[in-house]
Amino acid sequence: MTKGTYAFECPPVVSVAIQGSDTRFPVRRIYCVGRNYAEHIREMGADERQKPFFFQKPRDAIVGNGGSVPYPPFTEDFQYEIELVLAIGKSGTDIAVEDAGAHVFGIATGIDLTRRDRQIEARKAGRPWEVGKSFDASAPIGDILPLNGGALPVRGALSLRVNDEVRQSADIADMIWNSAEIVSQLSRHYALEAGDLIYTGTPAGVGPIFPGDKVVGEVEGIGSLAITVTDPVN
Repeated sequence: MTKGTYAFECPPVVSVAIQGSDTRFPVRRIYCVGRNYAEHIREMGADERQKPFFFQKPRDAIVGNGGSVPYPPFTEDFQYEIELVLAIGKSGTDIAVEDAGAHVFGIATGIDLTRRDRQIEARKAGRPWEVGKSFDASAPIGDILPLNGGALPVRGALSLRVNDEVRQSADIADMIWNSAEIVSQLSRHYALEAGDLIYTGTPAGVGPIFPGDKVVGEVEGIGSLAITVTDPVN
């Protein structure tokens, strides 16, 4: 590695709290899975028989539990998506499904925030989704629950409430591709490294949120994640 001084101060390390620990999980990359619940695929008007695909968010899009999310610019349709998140703790490429669990440090509750109008415009134009998905504060995540060698979850209720009204309710057993298969598939496209996060897709029920809304997501046995939508930053 080249040593020396830098032209300006280096960006801070982005990290996520770990349940039961004073140490934190340093974030390297954020991967997201598209189209991994059949009912959500139907509500978005897509073909549920297609394989899920992957896109990324910048690591500094992370927002911790209890954080505030300013209503983003360049949208009139700001939406939530509740998701199970996998936190990678061991590097690997072309990982076999049966070996995937050994590469996962822990799991967490996440919300994939989306500028839906911009995403749909990009999709119709055949362009990448970044403008609709990869903006500031678009990746809230709760504290990571370490697996400590335990198995990846294959079932468990996940839900999202807006101002105490249930908007999404499903089970991770409904995923088209389960957690182990996602790790295996993604590792064929990218070299996974410790510090990577994988948002595994959302069920049906996505919808808009507005300044003043309190959004709470929960995955059974993992924990909850609360964020508050605030006014746009001028």
